[in-house]
Amino acid sequence: MGHDALNKAGIGAEVVYSAAAEVTSASDTMNAVSALCQQGIDLLMFAGGDGTARDVLNALRQRGLEEELTVIGIPAGCKIHSAVYAVTPLQAGELVAGLLEGQLYSVKSAEVMDLDEDAFRAGQVKASCYGYMHVPVDEQRMQAMKQGGVDSESLVLEDIAADFIDNMQDDVLYLMGSGTTVAAIMGAIGLQNTLLGIDAIINSELVASDLAEKDILSLLDDERYADAKIVVTAIGGQGHVFGRGNQQFSPAVIRRVGSDNIIIVATRNKLRSLQGRPLRVDTGDSELDAELAGMKRIITGYEQRTLYRIG
Repeated sequence: MGHDALNKAGIGAEVVYSAAAEVTSASDTMNAVSALCQQGIDLLMFAGGDGTARDVLNALRQRGLEEELTVIGIPAGCKIHSAVYAVTPLQAGELVAGLLEGQLYSVKSAEVMDLDEDAFRAGQVKASCYGYMHVPVDEQRMQAMKQGGVDSESLVLEDIAADFIDNMQDDVLYLMGSGTTVAAIMGAIGLQNTLLGIDAIINSELVASDLAEKDILSLLDDERYADAKIVVTAIGGQGHVFGRGNQQFSPAVIRRVGSDNIIIVATRNKLRSLQGRPLRVDTGDSELDAELAGMKRIITGYEQRTLYRIG
């Protein structure tokens, strides 16, 4: 559960818990957290998504430490609504480096959220709060809690969809990302979409649904789909464009399609919810993240574009 990765990175580590099976479970996460707490740790770092955060919280509750131990989540899952995670893995490392260098951080209670996937697949965003853990206060490096409601601006979504459809190009493969804004476009075209996955369309017809990274790369190898574009939206409240719920858009996929062929759609209210914070990309490739940074034109309505920064 991490030891091999640390060894490869040249970081020494003491193993305090070993999982019985190669494929680990929630109980392994809880047992590992309990074993770490027995070592008298001052800070707990964990990698995963909202499910992992819930397991960590449950383990700390069992030991009565949820109000005492400071945690930092390293984002590495599909669902990351919780406010206990750093914005990117790099920024999680920067937080720890600051602590080791003697920087002073206040701590606060942050929400541990988890999404009702069945409701989300039915078009409803229902994220419930399961409790709180203590995290360092750093508005730049720790992410905000994701907004929990579906954008009620149905007319704005219709305008975004109409603009997108009017500007669709013939014989171009569109890789449609996850999220309700992209779902509104698919609905306006008259196609079923995978709300938590990636679909491919060309000439307003569905090519394939719920694609994994290897499926996307296989499509891009087909000369019929030489011209392709990626369509994504931003997560409300957090602002992630890549790296949250659309890891199928891997660095390999993004580089194949090209940064100039990325279309971002979002309502202006979604952008306002960021309160001036930049949009985020967390592809796992720092060089690619840097290439994607800068001012981008976001489709925010019919014949409306909003310039907004990706940081």
